Amino acid sequence: MMDKCQPCGVCKVACLLVLVGGVNWGLIGVGGFVGKELNVVHMLLGTWPAVEWIVYILVGVSAVLKAANACKCCKK
Repeated sequence: MMDKCQPCGVCKVACLLVLVGGVNWGLIGVGGFVGKELNVVHMLLGTWPAVEWIVYILVGVSAVLKAANACKCCKK
């Protein structure tokens, strides 16, 4: 019987942030073609630039974690 890996909380949050980042970049690209600003992170957090930058940093760190398969619980 195969033992299924249960991702840890960090891995789940990293997946969510990578998904949010990917969708945001896709919308930025579409916005470039239609001539609109579709950066959802900026729309939601633009009045708090430091928080917006932190979100971008967390998305980047999450992408690196997922790309490097750095989560210990997912290496089974």
